[in-house]
Amino acid sequence: MSPLATACSVPTSPDRPPTPPAPESLAYSLTLPAAPHSPAVVRAATRTFLRTHGLSGMTDAAVQVASELTACACAFAPASEVYLSLRYRDGTLRVVLYDGHPRHTHPRLAAACDTRRRATLRVLGCVVRACAGDWGFGDAREPGGGTRMWAVLPHAAACRFAQGGERAGERVTPPSEQAGRTD
Repeated sequence: MSPLATACSVPTSPDRPPTPPAPESLAYSLTLPAAPHSPAVVRAATRTFLRTHGLSGMTDAAVQVASELTACACAFAPASEVYLSLRYRDGTLRVVLYDGHPRHTHPRLAAACDTRRRATLRVLGCVVRACAGDWGFGDAREPGGGTRMWAVLPHAAACRFAQGGERAGERVTPPSEQAGRTD
């Protein structure tokens, strides 16, 4: 046995052949400063992650969703950092954002804060609805608390969104066209 060998050997590259990135292996987490430049960083990173994992068709919707969640978290975060998670599983992209803003215990404060957060996420709601996805926010289950915001984008519908496609017989309207609409 060589003097460098140990009982706990670490696999070397010949022991473990490289596996090309695939959609199902998309799993990234980022800790970002709660700063005005963080949504731009998230947009660039999300584009790169999706392209690397063969999910470029989802880019328009996913970048918009990740950016909107990040901007909202940065606006509400009392701490200096926010946490982003991107995962692709079972044909859907899951985007989760944690900020340190605690959920209010007083009912009127909680309702006012939720209304403000929902208004901040209006464009996100339009994109997620156009992609037949789901979104929401609530208590973070992490130590230290805060708020957890999330969005789920089905792959096929997010790709149709980017192409201005149709869902269930209706046109998928990009958020730029939806901004003035009231449903």
